[in-house]
Amino acid sequence: MASEGVRFQQFSSANAVCSPARAALLTGRYPTRVGVPDVLQPTDTGGLSLSETTMADMLKAAGYATMCIGKWHLGAPNQYMPTNRGFQGFYGLPYSNDMAPLPLIQNTTVIEQPANLSTLTQRYTQQAVSFINSAKSSPFFLFMPHTFPHIPLAVSTQFAGQSGCGLYGDTLAEIDWSVGQVLQAVRQNGLDENTLVMVTSDHGPWFEGSNRGLHGRKGESWEGGFRIPFIARFPGQIPEGIVSNSFATAMDIFPTVARLAGATLPQAPLDGQDIWPLMTGQQKDGEPDSIQRDAFLYFDSWNLQCARLGTWKVHLTRYNTPPWIPLPDNWRVNLPLLAPELYNLDADPAETTELASSHPEIVSAITARVQALLPTFPSTVQSVWSNTRSMTPCYCTAGGWPTAPGQ
Repeated sequence: MASEGVRFQQFSSANAVCSPARAALLTGRYPTRVGVPDVLQPTDTGGLSLSETTMADMLKAAGYATMCIGKWHLGAPNQYMPTNRGFQGFYGLPYSNDMAPLPLIQNTTVIEQPANLSTLTQRYTQQAVSFINSAKSSPFFLFMPHTFPHIPLAVSTQFAGQSGCGLYGDTLAEIDWSVGQVLQAVRQNGLDENTLVMVTSDHGPWFEGSNRGLHGRKGESWEGGFRIPFIARFPGQIPEGIVSNSFATAMDIFPTVARLAGATLPQAPLDGQDIWPLMTGQQKDGEPDSIQRDAFLYFDSWNLQCARLGTWKVHLTRYNTPPWIPLPDNWRVNLPLLAPELYNLDADPAETTELASSHPEIVSAITARVQALLPTFPSTVQSVWSNTRSMTPCYCTAGGWPTAPGQ
């Protein structure tokens, strides 16, 4: 797909965990704006705010057939499920496969519980191909968020032991096969040159998988938690073999799709930008940027931790421990850094060389943009930011993490 389309080198999720990232992708807005700051649990009574317009809502109104196949994770109560959020059909799990109970749902009916994980990718693929075959005569939108490689991993007998890279490799090989089956269905129905196909992720790797030398992983506001792959293929519209080094985010997918579909944007202002010029190579790397993008904000829950403007990223707050360290309740605290940390992500994507003292004017410019943007967010974001800034700064030595919050 990358050789036949465009691949982005600096593409970012809007969050480093699944529910908030998915909420942002489907609305084009920060997860803290749309009611999903954290990972949703099976017992939660809420979900993606019912006042929000999803991409499926928008495309359905524009005459598209809409289908969601895979992991939803934007609210388990009926009113938050896909068939009430613009999708005419749903086949998949309501949340992550490490949660219980784990029903497999078709539209609104539980058809299996617990879901048989070993055949899940195969069944997702069959459903996707069937949807394409049935919807080929009209515009359609297929949202296919695979369950794996979220753990626990599982694979069909067809792919078990075939990758030579263990269960994780087998799982990825089956997902790769699944993407191929979807592309084949598009081609066989004569839709290849009239269909945009995009592949991305919701956040950086966790259990296994490569962060390509970036600092951090899932759940962290370092680039390893936020930066994700993005490939787009549209024969005849996107030239082959484009590699874009321009910055873009998952929130940009919404307005870009709206442009291509001729759909009406929702009334709520979007945080994403139309990146079609980047996807087609009309906007070249190094040329003056035609996309007017404000600072991009990195949230963990309600906590604003970092901000990026152009090639520069400033770290302002951080948890006193990484997310995978087992600790007593209420020990992990988001704290202000003693001083902001500045990184040039073009030259140093791994965030290894701190440059704040060399470029205080850039730190000031980005923090000023943060202060200007904060009033546009819900009051919880503003109060959490104020409370965090009033706390004792976080200081860590080379010897390890502090022994108590604020030390």
